[in-house]
Amino acid sequence: MDFVSQLKEKAKLAGKKIVLCEGEDKRVVEAAAKIVKEGIAKIILIGNAEECAKAAPGVDLSGIELVDPATSPDTDKYAELLFKTREGKINKKTGQAEYPTVQDAKNYILKDRTMFGALILKAGDADGFVSGACHSTANTLRPGLQVIKTAPGIKTVSSSFIMVAPECGNKYIKEGVALLADCAINIEPSSEELADIAVATADTAKKIAGIEPRVAMLSFSTKGSGNDDKFFKSVPKVQEAVKLAQEKAPDLALDGEFQFDAAVAPEVGELKAPGSKVAGHANVFVFPNINAGNIGYKIAQRMGGWMAIGPVCQGFAKPLNDLSRGCNVDDIVATVAVTALQA
Repeated sequence: MDFVSQLKEKAKLAGKKIVLCEGEDKRVVEAAAKIVKEGIAKIILIGNAEECAKAAPGVDLSGIELVDPATSPDTDKYAELLFKTREGKINKKTGQAEYPTVQDAKNYILKDRTMFGALILKAGDADGFVSGACHSTANTLRPGLQVIKTAPGIKTVSSSFIMVAPECGNKYIKEGVALLADCAINIEPSSEELADIAVATADTAKKIAGIEPRVAMLSFSTKGSGNDDKFFKSVPKVQEAVKLAQEKAPDLALDGEFQFDAAVAPEVGELKAPGSKVAGHANVFVFPNINAGNIGYKIAQRMGGWMAIGPVCQGFAKPLNDLSRGCNVDDIVATVAVTALQA
């Protein structure tokens, strides 16, 4: 059984309910129908029958729970929840309260379905949340940060992509699965944030992807071969992150800083980092910033034929995941399966 099939089977056993926020998107409607038909999860789809039928004509909507904010009997409940959750918060642009009254909160969620979906999750009426097919990462994550918030003890919300090898496989990643982080959220993470990202992604690798993580902290330098301390200080930043991550998770197989070839290819790892238990054998790759991470996963996806599941969000109090706007139906189905497993 391939990796995605395994994810689906595990999700079926979990029996979770996931909210999809974009009933106006053809791919999301088709994915919702497929998920329900295959029994992967129960689905709340934000939208109404008319717009879903217009977006994806002929798709069977039976078994999907459609929720239209304009007519839902729970809209007032969610407006009250938003008002109480954000009470005392000030809009930086206006200097006024974000939602002066419950009615203001209601007016907002009638327009913002991503926030409406986050409130469904916040209220406990769903087990997980997936959005982003036709909204930016910022639009998807803002409600998460505002109403779902971070899990206890977590300082850094981050993301990872679960990358699944093409059918032909990959000679370096024997498991056929690798994780790349952070490719979507943290733009220029500090050493402390990189360490948090590494530990969180290793946890995702183990609990969701089902692989034993071997974490490589990436750079254009391997073990001090390139030193930019005089200018950008990106190499020292990664070196410090390695130390901090090893302190946070001393039992985790983690090392760096590595160039990508030294991290993944045994012959290069032995040459550039002799004695390292991770060099040449990594399956979790932590990029120094979002530029490198986002470019890297898209090269693997578009030129290498790898499937990219995610971004899988890490650190929220409840499972909340973003989609790439370039996603297809299968990507959405896989992300929902991951979200169900996180729940």
